[in-house]
Amino acid sequence: MERDTLKKEMHRCTRCHLTRPGECTCDASTVDQHSESTKLSDESLKSPPSSHDTDIDDINMAQTAMKWIARKLPLKKGSEDTSLGVATLVPIQAAQLSAGVEPVCKSYQFLGPEGNVDIELIDKSANRYSAHFPAAGFYLWPAVGLGFLVTAAVTVKIAFDSWNQRLGLTLQHQEQWMAAGPLFEISVEPEGVIAEIHLPHIVSLPANEVDVSWFQVAHFKDEGMVLEPPSRVEPFYAVLENPSFSLMGILLRFASGTGVSVPITSLTLIYYHFHPEDIKFHLYLIPSDPLLTKAIDDEEAKFHGVRLQTSPPVDPLNFGSRYIVSSNAHLEIIPEELKLSYRSPGEIQIFSKVYAGRMKEPIILEIAEKRHKTLVWRTLVKPVDLQFHSAAAPPPLSGKAFLKEHRRQLQARLGDLNGVLDDLQDSDVFTEEEKELVQQCPTQQRRNETLLRMVEKKGHQALGVLFQSLHRRDPYLMSYLSQQSLQQ
Repeated sequence: MERDTLKKEMHRCTRCHLTRPGECTCDASTVDQHSESTKLSDESLKSPPSSHDTDIDDINMAQTAMKWIARKLPLKKGSEDTSLGVATLVPIQAAQLSAGVEPVCKSYQFLGPEGNVDIELIDKSANRYSAHFPAAGFYLWPAVGLGFLVTAAVTVKIAFDSWNQRLGLTLQHQEQWMAAGPLFEISVEPEGVIAEIHLPHIVSLPANEVDVSWFQVAHFKDEGMVLEPPSRVEPFYAVLENPSFSLMGILLRFASGTGVSVPITSLTLIYYHFHPEDIKFHLYLIPSDPLLTKAIDDEEAKFHGVRLQTSPPVDPLNFGSRYIVSSNAHLEIIPEELKLSYRSPGEIQIFSKVYAGRMKEPIILEIAEKRHKTLVWRTLVKPVDLQFHSAAAPPPLSGKAFLKEHRRQLQARLGDLNGVLDDLQDSDVFTEEEKELVQQCPTQQRRNETLLRMVEKKGHQALGVLFQSLHRRDPYLMSYLSQQSLQQ
């Protein structure tokens, strides 16, 4: 009962989605609800919330308030007291994601009530991960948008699947089913300690064009697809309380033949491919799904594509609509038309190739909605943006200087190290025992830390070997870091 009361008090306004008194534009009763929701944190912190956008200080404030509430309102489960003052953190983290603010958390970490929790890749071929939550609280994977509200320590295993392998084209077209977020395969140990799961979705609720009753959580079981309405739907995620786990994700179902356009949040991704005679760009228009972005990043990296920094469309775009890609210059664009649709990570994604010749002058790229010819996105690319040349070109710094400058990013971003370790052993930098020492570290971050520390101790020549190995094994990451060096 106490947990339900706390969750209700800390919940955001369902109309304007704000959490602070004085900012809500709804009726007086809703404003009173905001005032009540912040009373506990204000009394404990003795300082009023700021009026600026959510930032790291907001997270620190939420964590402090959460710990205070946890001490005051323990939730009894059996003979044990389990603290659950975690609802404070949920809306603030959601606001971080919606505002596009980079969370204080690495790509393979959950943000938790007592700090970051590492995520371990346990099966690369199955894209399967594991994380252990050490205590009660709310845990969010910012890079994915997946969240868990837990009442006790628990281990979760997460894998990703494809909608098209589960949801036939007949269901998608004739019955108007739309995949509205990633498809997860989730298991937990022990069971019964997950109070809520927050499943990410791509639908733009603030557009006020979508009925939340259209949302369904699809479970794929032996008997087929089983549907369950979510407990509530928020911008960027839908919530299931006391969930059962399976292969699951968010579907949207709307009446067939109505011609309803579903507004979704979307991204534009541009990848630069160097050639001295004809520079080429790949331009994607996709739903705002972090898993989809990562899959495209990985695919482009195989062909030495380097992603350029660009802003997404400001307004929601319509799912299934067609958009025209154009330029201010006489560039060759193939195809010129893109359809905004959801293709699961791992499937072939549609993109436009833009050929820019030697590109001595800036170019402007635009995307317009085909039917009404409405401009929805525009960007400027200058030759100076491409100073780092090709994805495979060596950075201007020496190996030692490069690794020193980017040590923290390498520690966070390095992935599979097996090939790098083989290179180090073949070059007599590492012995078999040293190689195994790195491999036996329990998490990816620990493996990265151990590798870098051991190579640094071996001196300049060993750092050079590591630098060359990383250049061969992870050209996308090295080119990205090289670009950062040039822009400083």
